[in-house]
Amino acid sequence: MMTDPVERNHPLDPCRLDILKKYLGEIIENKQTKEKIEIGTKFADEYTGSKYSEHIRGARAKAKANAAQGIRELVESAANKIHSENKKSKHKKDAKGGWNYYTVRFALPVYDNNRKTEEYNVYMGRLVVNRTQDGKLYLYDLVEIKKEASTPLKNT
Repeated sequence: MMTDPVERNHPLDPCRLDILKKYLGEIIENKQTKEKIEIGTKFADEYTGSKYSEHIRGARAKAKANAAQGIRELVESAANKIHSENKKSKHKKDAKGGWNYYTVRFALPVYDNNRKTEEYNVYMGRLVVNRTQDGKLYLYDLVEIKKEASTPLKNT
């Protein structure tokens, strides 16, 4: 079956799963909360195929695709944890203990005519972590990605 060219060229195309699957099984400690968050088997598929991922386009989609390379650092530096009880029956098994949301920030280099400049665009997003009934934490997705409105950072 042929896919729509826009979908095939989407930055979060499922062919990028290999980047994410290399993290499978890793346990990363968050520096602020000291929680240990595991990258479980559902992470790669959710990161590239969630409803959020399917609907973002342009700079936000590219930012999410590029953020995958620094997923360890995002988990380590995530801050401002907010806990929410699970409300969806489809997650009653894997998120029986609810959801944790963390604020993350990351910067990506600005390119001019395919050459990296000294500037960086800064993005903010939310890491989504599910909590199982026995208290284990699993990285689930990165959502709500927004470019910060400030002028690009300069590398000094």
